[in-house]
Amino acid sequence: MRVADACTALVPRPMPSRAALERCRIISHRGEHDNRTVMENTLEAFRSARDAGVWGIECDIRFTRDLVPVICHDPTPERVFGPDTPVAQLDFAALRSALPQIPSLREVVQEFGGSTHLMLEIKAETWPDPPRQRDQLARELAHLEAARDYHLLALDPATFDVFDFAPKHSHLPVAELNVARMSAYALENGCAGLGGHYLLLGKRLQRRHDAAGQQLGIGFPASANALRRELNRSIQWVFSNDAVKLQGILDGYLTQR
Repeated sequence: MRVADACTALVPRPMPSRAALERCRIISHRGEHDNRTVMENTLEAFRSARDAGVWGIECDIRFTRDLVPVICHDPTPERVFGPDTPVAQLDFAALRSALPQIPSLREVVQEFGGSTHLMLEIKAETWPDPPRQRDQLARELAHLEAARDYHLLALDPATFDVFDFAPKHSHLPVAELNVARMSAYALENGCAGLGGHYLLLGKRLQRRHDAAGQQLGIGFPASANALRRELNRSIQWVFSNDAVKLQGILDGYLTQR
């Protein structure tokens, strides 16, 4: 990804149209973080993105042993915070005592729901009580409107079958290298669209999703030229690890135009 970003950044791109600039929605991938002074998937990271005017935040949902949905990308907090006990083996009270920076979904929804768009990736794992976990997640999101206020994301489409409380048009399957299969799933199931790396979601695939009224959510441009490249093909959702930087670039373009 770093090589792709570096190469794309070197290729000049024309200025997108005013309409393309106004359609663009920047989404902060795990919040504005560097994992040194500000850690990913924390309230601080999400606030930094929101306060810079970023439209949306992407975050990752896992469940504690007592089935509280919390925000953590990996099965364990080790990569970011150090402790290697799996989140699924800790009650929420124990997790909160050991790692107060890891927020619950409820805390994220209370602070950001309805004002900052939530892209909520449900991490595939062994769910001990799927019906109860489904209902728990539904309760946390009950006062928000699916698709307007949030979307559910998943790398494994089977996840949507478990957490089926939200309508299919709020589901966003995310492709890795399995683009054809995930694209077919999104089209067949009336999803919101398809997510994936911008180099893998080409124009031919984009035309198919455009014809179905679906969006592509592309990640992870990190430069002005990469952003222009995507906006020139009318991409709306832009997931980025450099969302505050890209939002500043976008705002500057809008002022110029």
